[in-house]
Amino acid sequence: MKIQRELGSEGFLKLSLEELRHKLRAAGHRFSNTRAHFIVEARRFRNIKNIVERFEDARQARDWLVENVKGVGYKESSHFLRNVGFDNLAILDRHVLSVLHEYELIDEVPRSLTCGRYLEIEEKLVELSEKLGLTLGELDLYLWYLKTGEVLK
Repeated sequence: MKIQRELGSEGFLKLSLEELRHKLRAAGHRFSNTRAHFIVEARRFRNIKNIVERFEDARQARDWLVENVKGVGYKESSHFLRNVGFDNLAILDRHVLSVLHEYELIDEVPRSLTCGRYLEIEEKLVELSEKLGLTLGELDLYLWYLKTGEVLK
């Protein structure tokens, strides 16, 4: 979020690859070269919100993002889709995974998540959200809050 505030939307949209790489590195991003390439390449999807809103099913929209936007995985796609109005996808970050492990819903906190493992864990949250009468968005936000004590955005 610090880098996002520093660059602003104009920085992400208009800086050259080299300028963006330099700014990301200066701001402390660990993978500035790769991330800069991904950002510049993603600029071809200026109407991305309109593209994903055509999907009736959030999971299909997420699959499209993962397949078409380089460097974007399930967590990032779920986050983006939640920000544009889809509420039936889980954002499985380390805080949510940690709570799931503490309550023995998963055996361990994975160091990384494959597509299959992400979907497997998300399905456990689907079952829990249905029992509780919550959307996935409400549930994982609550789990995030349990771990961090705050809501960021």
